[in-house]
Amino acid sequence: MSSEGVTENLVPENGKKGERGGLGALLASLRLLFDNPVSKMILRTATIQTSCRYDGREKEAPLIYHALSMYAGEQLSCPITARFLSFFINSIIKVGLKLLRGDEEEAIQALKDPAVRRGIALVMKGLGLYGVTVPQEMPAPFLIVWNFTNMCNLRCKHCYQRADKPLPNELTLKEKLMVVDQLDKAGVAAIALSGGEPTIHPDFYTIVKAIADRGMYAAVATNGWVFADIEKLKKAKELGLRYVEVSVDSADPKKHDWFRGVPGAWEHAVKALENAVKLGINHAMATTVTKANIDEIEDILDLAESIGVKRVVFFNFVPVGRGKENMWLDLDPLEREEFLRTIFKEMKKRKIEIVSTAPQYGRVSLQLSGGEEVAPTHFYVGGDPVVKAVAEFVGGCGAGRIYAGLQPDGTLIPCVFLPIPVGNLREKPFWELWTTAPLFKTLRDRSKLWGTCKICPYRNICGGCRARAYAYFGDVTAPDPGCILNIKYWNQLKEESLSKHVHVVVRRK
Repeated sequence: MSSEGVTENLVPENGKKGERGGLGALLASLRLLFDNPVSKMILRTATIQTSCRYDGREKEAPLIYHALSMYAGEQLSCPITARFLSFFINSIIKVGLKLLRGDEEEAIQALKDPAVRRGIALVMKGLGLYGVTVPQEMPAPFLIVWNFTNMCNLRCKHCYQRADKPLPNELTLKEKLMVVDQLDKAGVAAIALSGGEPTIHPDFYTIVKAIADRGMYAAVATNGWVFADIEKLKKAKELGLRYVEVSVDSADPKKHDWFRGVPGAWEHAVKALENAVKLGINHAMATTVTKANIDEIEDILDLAESIGVKRVVFFNFVPVGRGKENMWLDLDPLEREEFLRTIFKEMKKRKIEIVSTAPQYGRVSLQLSGGEEVAPTHFYVGGDPVVKAVAEFVGGCGAGRIYAGLQPDGTLIPCVFLPIPVGNLREKPFWELWTTAPLFKTLRDRSKLWGTCKICPYRNICGGCRARAYAYFGDVTAPDPGCILNIKYWNQLKEESLSKHVHVVVRRK
């Protein structure tokens, strides 16, 4: 499972009457006002690591981060040169928000959160180092999804990790703390612990606290078994856990338990969500959409509403790991298109946030709204022109661009659904791998795509799921065969699969 929902703190919300959402306008204004030689030079200077004092504690971070802290009203002591640059940067931000009628009050309030400051600082650092790119190139990912362990108490049919027992070479606690330190120094805004099942590992609570203590956004993707005990979820929240995403793949307990491989899985998952609602922790219900549950979308949403869940994230099925053995579960392009249209319409009818990790959701929302609304990430749909600018800025599929995956042994990968090793943090620093890995550079360059994805007018708000492209074609630049615009590639794959099957049958005879 994944936890991209943690980025919801970085997407725009509606501001006061006559004003646009503060963060959306802020992101758009950064692109507008920092796209010139002078401001880019200032931003490059402001990427230097500087030590400032926060409430008596020294914190080393890029000067940009300290500038945003001052803008948010934090009390800190910095060298005079840092204060001068901060004044200049913050003055430009104020001008940008006024130009785009952004809600400055909302922006300031959001920037009081250290994780949001980290995210905006990454954007500004990217503008300083690379200029304006479409989609925007980042000096570090917003989010790392960390497959914390390979141990798991369930046996899910789609598991990308084939999770079961812990691997013999998983990171030690000392090495895990080293990883947190590296990601902190790189400026990563959020870390989502996944698996396997992270909550059953003895290091889980220690690492949650370590992430939170660094000012990063701590999240977890879980099957809910442990957090069915409210005291355990309460403990995680007290240590700094800010987001919990619980998998529920059917409104029918028996069907969910069949999919997850263990009786009682549904009951524990639902209880965990009920506990999250009670404790007021940010949460989501995560559902992997397959042929097994495509006919119960409304029932799943009804279940979420009955629990009090505020957000449902529908995940793409990607045939990787154990999912390779169950490729029959995958939706064809027509089914996926109808599904994305259905959840857009359901979102309009219900008082609940409904989103999808399928990058095509950006296109579908734009088309169904007559060009008025778009999803800048998998987690927000909005109708403001600024939101459309942010949609191009974020750029749909973020594998190797705005997020990355980390395996239990410290291996860095572009995405948990795209487990191609680019290096190991035991051997090379995260920063070096993120900035030099050839695979990451390929994923950041949409001009390298081929097929319909290369020429698609929605390329910059979608880009196709690179994990699905690789799963089916063995090529990260291939077309995503799950998209309706790529149906010819899906049909081609079907024909090839059928011909292979016939060939095998003939040989056996």
